[in-house]
Amino acid sequence: MRIVEVVLSLDIGGQERLVLRMAQAFHERGHDVHVVTLTGGGTLRNELGPIPVHDVIRKNGFDPTLYSRLWRLFRELRPDVVHTHNAVPLIYAAPAARLARVGRTVHSKHGHIDYSKSSLQLSRGATKFVDHFVAVSKDTAGTAERNERPGSKRLSVIEKGIPLAKFAPDQAARFAIRDELGIPRDALVVGSVGRLVEEKDYPLLVRAMAPLLGERVRLVIAGEGIVRAQIEAAITPEIRPFVTLTGARRDVSRVLCAFDVYVSSSRAEGLPLALAEAMATHLPIVATAVGGVPDIVPPQIGILVPHGDPAVLRAAIKRLLDDPGERASMGEAARAYALGRFAEERMLARYLKLYDRHGA
Repeated sequence: MRIVEVVLSLDIGGQERLVLRMAQAFHERGHDVHVVTLTGGGTLRNELGPIPVHDVIRKNGFDPTLYSRLWRLFRELRPDVVHTHNAVPLIYAAPAARLARVGRTVHSKHGHIDYSKSSLQLSRGATKFVDHFVAVSKDTAGTAERNERPGSKRLSVIEKGIPLAKFAPDQAARFAIRDELGIPRDALVVGSVGRLVEEKDYPLLVRAMAPLLGERVRLVIAGEGIVRAQIEAAITPEIRPFVTLTGARRDVSRVLCAFDVYVSSSRAEGLPLALAEAMATHLPIVATAVGGVPDIVPPQIGILVPHGDPAVLRAAIKRLLDDPGERASMGEAARAYALGRFAEERMLARYLKLYDRHGA
């Protein structure tokens, strides 16, 4: 089967890492996989190895020429399926695939998007050209029903899966990462992984952690993005020695091993891939109860709090820092939960069924 995955970019992020892994996994299974990016460049593109990457660059603002350029590419490649990811690829690639007479078009909605009025109308129009519309969580599916409106017959939920064997506790990695970052091996580390964007609200996490930080308690945020300066501004001189912003990392599985508690401070989420990876790494979770997060963080593995109140977030983090027994029991439950729910093979099988015109 020839599969074309269409993404906005190949920069490091949860959605992008998921598409990278899907492309690799389908390629390993013998399918002819191509990736189309609408921005060019991207840190992850070199990790695609032999998988062809096609740059079809979108101009600033609405770009009507992109429809014809994607149409030409699809006519050249003649794929069996085009799979678009999030809003911009949906708007442009779904209509182009239909015009190019692609046999199957699938779309995945990975999270919440603040549409402008014009973009919302374009997304609703493009959704009409999609054979199947996938949401990564029940909450995201509800948002799709209100916004893109695919209709119940074409809409399903497929939760993100991860290569579980890659994510597990590793004492050697734990010490190596801490030594690299200058963190004492016996310190308690609160950590988070994700793009530095407004939705993640890392300044909230910094404010919540500030009174707890010191030689014994450290904060690590792994990722890069456009709001790094805002996060830096929230780090006061008093706590700066105890906060580490690692920048983009390609060894997330090793970085997670250095944490004792994983925290998600987001104001909006679909189904964050990093949460599943943290669970598989034996980490207890503290997370804001937004988007699809409540559906995947039951009380035995973590603590959910409302978004926006640093004192409430701090209290939940402190509860786990102060109680090694609860940290351990939640971590064990989190790993067992991840192994039972987030198997990559299950996700891949469901997508391949949608890709097959006769299987869905």
